[in-house]
Amino acid sequence: MTHLEACVALNMIPQMGPVRLRRLLDAFGSAEKILLARHDQLATIDGITHPLAENITRWQDHADPTAELKKAADLGARVITAQDDEYPSALREIHDPPIVLYVRGAITERDRHAVAVVGSRKATHYATECAKKLSFQIAYAGLTIVSGLARGIDTAAHQGALAAKGRTIAVIGSGLGCLYPPENAELAERITASGAVISEFPIDTAPDRQTFPIRNRVVTGCSFGVLVVEAGANSGALISANMAAEQGRTLYAVPGRIDQPAGLGSNRLIQQGAKLVITVADILDDLPLVFRESPELPAAVAPAELTPDQQKVLDSLGSEEASLDSVITTSGLTAAAVSSTLLGLEIRRLVKQLPGKRFVKLV
Repeated sequence: MTHLEACVALNMIPQMGPVRLRRLLDAFGSAEKILLARHDQLATIDGITHPLAENITRWQDHADPTAELKKAADLGARVITAQDDEYPSALREIHDPPIVLYVRGAITERDRHAVAVVGSRKATHYATECAKKLSFQIAYAGLTIVSGLARGIDTAAHQGALAAKGRTIAVIGSGLGCLYPPENAELAERITASGAVISEFPIDTAPDRQTFPIRNRVVTGCSFGVLVVEAGANSGALISANMAAEQGRTLYAVPGRIDQPAGLGSNRLIQQGAKLVITVADILDDLPLVFRESPELPAAVAPAELTPDQQKVLDSLGSEEASLDSVITTSGLTAAAVSSTLLGLEIRRLVKQLPGKRFVKLV
């Protein structure tokens, strides 16, 4: 049996779970040795119940790694372990990393500079637009967006990254053969062309209330920081925020309206120390503190390299903050043209957006 087959088999054993698997690996040293262990040896490990020890000793009743790997290949996926270079380096560092990852698409070295974007499934229009815009900016700047392919904020985050022609990784709470939610199947296909759809669950695993919290630690584990766009008081995004804190990740949050319950959780995170995010610069400014070698971001362009629209918008700004309406009036451009141009200038760090949709020139 190969190392990969042993890992796949262990991952398919009922009642295993990532924490118990971590303890077994610490005790026996390898997946192969765990499968060869006797019942009495297994039962001495903390957290390993007699039923689980029985499942491990009778692992062939529960797992067929050869058939499982064929199922993955038939879906256009492959299975990797922590020994593979493609396995995210940041994910190896968490307390309970997945023993295997099923991957559709590709995970690259560039993806080590990743930001997780999480939030409510029943997101407000304000939050959805914030998630799209910030994810667009983050991906355009060269970072990878990681999210969970769920409805609401997750979907908006992936869409924003794809719109920027950037990279994005979707970590799903089911097996690749049971994609959830089903309406995001087309989005998942697009993601595989610009990143990856990944799961730690066997191919035929259906989503349930337990798989999503387990999935969340992978979303945060793949990232250096976690951006909470909108979370109510009992939002699942707060689980991700807690995991991020335990993993030593930087926590960011977009402020919500104080008179709306949808933003109560994210506002509480800011009170508790999460960094308030208004523009992408609030995240990009932290990169030199996080990485010894920061990712190469788009360089600030010289005035001679500006497009005519960019030059008009830049000329309409000064050292004093200006409203969006005044920029539209002064530049003579349409509202749509000004909005898209300001976004490009902001990412190039020539313009900074202030609260209340006000802007100031930085050069």
